[in-house]
Amino acid sequence: MRWWLAAVFGIIVAGAAITVAQVLTIRSEHAFGERAKELAAGSAVTAAGAIMSREPGQSLAVATALAARQRQVAIFVFDDRGRLLTAPSSHGVAVESVPDLDAVVQGSIAGSRSMNSVSDGRRIVVGLPLRGNDAATLVAVASRPDLVAAGNIVRGELARTLLVAIAVGALAGISVAMLIAARLRRIGRAAARIQAGHFDEPLEIRFHDELGQLAESVEQMRRTLRDSFASLEAERDRLRDLLEQLQEGVIAIDSSLAVVFANSRAELLLGRRKLAAGSMLPTLWPGVDVHAFAASLFEKGSRAAMFRVSPREGFTFAVAGVPARDSTDTALLVITDVTVSVRRERAEREFVANAAHELRTPLSAISSAVEVLQDGAKSDPDDRDRFLSVIERQSQRLARLVRTLLALARAQTHAEPLAMETVDVGSVLAEVSDELSGDLRVETSCEPRLSVHAHRELLVHAVGNLVANAAKHANGSPIEIDARRSPGAEVRIEVRDRGPGIDDAERELVFDRFYRGGNRDGDGFGLGLSIVREIAVALGGEIEIEPRSGGGTVAAIVIERQQEPE
Repeated sequence: MRWWLAAVFGIIVAGAAITVAQVLTIRSEHAFGERAKELAAGSAVTAAGAIMSREPGQSLAVATALAARQRQVAIFVFDDRGRLLTAPSSHGVAVESVPDLDAVVQGSIAGSRSMNSVSDGRRIVVGLPLRGNDAATLVAVASRPDLVAAGNIVRGELARTLLVAIAVGALAGISVAMLIAARLRRIGRAAARIQAGHFDEPLEIRFHDELGQLAESVEQMRRTLRDSFASLEAERDRLRDLLEQLQEGVIAIDSSLAVVFANSRAELLLGRRKLAAGSMLPTLWPGVDVHAFAASLFEKGSRAAMFRVSPREGFTFAVAGVPARDSTDTALLVITDVTVSVRRERAEREFVANAAHELRTPLSAISSAVEVLQDGAKSDPDDRDRFLSVIERQSQRLARLVRTLLALARAQTHAEPLAMETVDVGSVLAEVSDELSGDLRVETSCEPRLSVHAHRELLVHAVGNLVANAAKHANGSPIEIDARRSPGAEVRIEVRDRGPGIDDAERELVFDRFYRGGNRDGDGFGLGLSIVREIAVALGGEIEIEPRSGGGTVAAIVIERQQEPE
């Protein structure tokens, strides 16, 4: 910018200087010309007076030559017919070289005491009428080299002045252009900082001209944007803090499926996967096309949608999609951990099924005892006491079952931790044997001083279910219960029978809820072993089913052993 602005200044100054120089040149030449005419006219008048008053006897030619020599002008005298009366050459000037000679002579002859002058730029011709004798007119040709030299000097000085003026104008243009360019560069740098998002450096305003007003506008814009962005950042920080406090994972994405924001809860729910801003939305779960779901949120007319996913056993997430308003807006993926609610719903269903399964046996025994008593057994003291004892024992079992089922349901929903304690395994086996010995042949063996860290009623219930399940296939053979230490830090409680055994294909299926194998009778719901597995998991152990050598099945509960005090 500074170069073309300097050129403009130089052209303007040069044009002005040339114009002024031209005017001064014309005026100086005019002044020098007028002065030369005045001097030439004065010389002609004095020469005419000298010629007309020449001494008697002196010829016209001699007087004219003398006057011309004295006054340094060429003088020619003509009669009234225009004939030359003096020499054809005077003071180095030939008469035929005088410009417009005829017009000057005729004008002087016709004039009455008048003077006409004609100039060709270097010589001045003056015609002066004469009255006397035969001379009618005098023509004087004057040359003023001093005035010509003075004019040349003036023109030369004007030329030098013109060059100096042009140079000064160019320098002034460069200086002004550099000043303006520097100010514009400062304004441009300030605008670039604003564009880059830097609003803290103020723009210094030194002058209050048009550029200063532009700088003031840019500075006002900087302050306004600074305040606006500060307000937006404060709102963004508040929103970020709010999103960080949510229990739901929130992921904001743009139309290219790049992550705009993700709170820490989302990263935690996704297995502490880092979701950096600007990175592409990863595959969140194998087998789930989250990208197609996210892309649908940017389609015109899309609505909020939701789906559920179970990335691993025991965990369920609900994923809600909040669509974008347009292609430049962001869409939201809201991930909610619904594991607890799903687990609670399943536990509620399982509690009803478990209760129906487990409470059926004691209720049936109590109902049968009541029917027998009503049919007349109450009249016989021995029968009455025996059936009342059955009702009492089954009522106690029923109460224990209710407590056990409630404890199991709470453990499954994680509503409260189990009341774990040191449980003597031998006493558990004795309680199960006493409870079932009236209907079954149960043989128990247990290492001395063997204890586990467990919930007693749940453990009794699990072992009792294994024994009851084995009795269905024992065909009257005794059921063996054996408890011993495992090579590790566990206790292994085995229930053995001599039944037909379980096929390899069914071995993993027997733990499924409501599964009833081909060798099962029509009685029951297929919940016994599934409840045992749930109890084992709740106690931090596991259950195993293996074929028994020589026929039959071995069902084992493996649970953590209680460390004996040293």
